[in-house]
Amino acid sequence: MAAITYSVAPKYQDFYDNTTTTAIVQYSGYYTPSSPPSLPYLPAYNDTNASVQVMAGLRSLANAEHPCNVPLSTSTNLIYTVSVNSYPCVNNSCAGANGTRFSSSINNISFHTPTVDILQAYYYNISGVYGDKFPSDPPLVFDFTADYLPLIYQLPSSGTEVRVLEYNSTVEIVFQGTNVLAATHHPMHLHGYSFYVVGWGFGNFDGNKDPLRYNLVDPPFQNTISVPSNGWVAIRFEASNPGVWFMHCHVERHLTWGMETAFIVKNGKHPEAQMLSPPSDMPPC
Repeated sequence: MAAITYSVAPKYQDFYDNTTTTAIVQYSGYYTPSSPPSLPYLPAYNDTNASVQVMAGLRSLANAEHPCNVPLSTSTNLIYTVSVNSYPCVNNSCAGANGTRFSSSINNISFHTPTVDILQAYYYNISGVYGDKFPSDPPLVFDFTADYLPLIYQLPSSGTEVRVLEYNSTVEIVFQGTNVLAATHHPMHLHGYSFYVVGWGFGNFDGNKDPLRYNLVDPPFQNTISVPSNGWVAIRFEASNPGVWFMHCHVERHLTWGMETAFIVKNGKHPEAQMLSPPSDMPPC
C-alpha cells in the first residue's frame, strides 16, 4: 500500500512533505500472496482529476448493519465561502503578496481567537467573548471562481462570531471555494460530528440545479472533507450533540490565518441530550 499527498500548491513552495508513505498489509485466511509485492502506480501530486475521482467513488455501506441516516430534508441551510485573504501592512513590510500579511476567512470573517474560550463563556454565560451572528450566507456575493477578482475582496473582516444551532436541527452546509488571492483546496473539519457528503462540484454552487444531483442514498460518512480548488462541497448532519464545536480548515497555515469558526448546539429537553458539567479538576484556560 502506498499514498502521497495531493496539493495544487506549486511543488517548489514546499508547503508539505511530498514523499511517498508505504505499508505492508497482511491478511489472515486462505489467499495466494503476490511475490514480491509491487509498488502501485501513483498519480502526480497535483493530479486533480485523480483526486476527485477517488472522492467521487466513496460510498457508505448503507445496509442493515451500517445504516445510512442522511437527512432527506434540512431545517438549517448554510453557504460558507472559504478564502485565502490578505491584510495591508505599513509600508508593505510583510512577507505576503505585495508586502501584505496573509489571512484567511469563512464568509469573509477571519476568526479572532478570544482570551476566554468559547465553551467556558457559553457554559458560564460570560458576555463579550463571542458574537452569535455568523452569517448564513456570504455577505459579499460575486463570481467566486472568476479568473480575476478585484483587490477589494482580499480584505476580510475580523471577529469572533459563531453560529447557534437548535438541538436536533438538520443542517446542510455548502462550502464554496473562491479564487480570492489564490484558489486552493481546503480540507474542512468539524469537531463533535461526522457528516454525510451529499454533493460536490467545480465552479459556483447553483442552489437550483446542484441539489438535484445530491446522493441521498449512500453518501460517505466523514468528519473531514476537502473542498476542491474553485469548487464546492455539500454536507448534511443532525445537530444532536450539544456543546461548542470547532470547525476549521485542516491546513494549519489556513487555520492560524483565521479559516475557522464554531457551532453552539443548544441542549435538548432530556438529561442525556444536555451538555455535561466540566470536571472538577479541569485546568483553567
